[in-house]
Amino acid sequence: MSPTAPWREPMLAALDEARAALATGDVPIGAVVLDASGAEVATGRNVREAEGDPTGHAEVVALRAAARTLGEWRLDGCTLVVTLEPCTMCAGAAVLSRVSRIVFGAYDEKAGAVGSLWDVVRDRRLNHRPEVVAGVLATESTALLDDFFRARR
Repeated sequence: MSPTAPWREPMLAALDEARAALATGDVPIGAVVLDASGAEVATGRNVREAEGDPTGHAEVVALRAAARTLGEWRLDGCTLVVTLEPCTMCAGAAVLSRVSRIVFGAYDEKAGAVGSLWDVVRDRRLNHRPEVVAGVLATESTALLDDFFRARR
């Protein structure tokens, strides 16, 4: 079995969240947080346009919702599943929330901070380093973003 196989269903849920962001003109990025047992505890999508919030990235929205649901800011044992490689803000939020794992779809060569441009989550100077699983349903995630930006041009 492929190492990305267990993440297919959660990534499909994140892609559904990403598609929902299209309704508000937001960049279609979606995220899901799973607890240690693999149960979905929160979702999020980009809401920067919808809410006029520069921190309204899918990952931040999902991490905040997970903390509310679990009643704890420390998300030990949780997995953040997101359609696009997190930026520096979102990678930092994942580290600070203590998620155990980050699973992402498409790589972000322009702003990715989980290995592409920077590698915030593996920086040995930080006190927490989550496991990373990259490239899960990357083709689907990339196509959704490409279609969005092609329509804007």
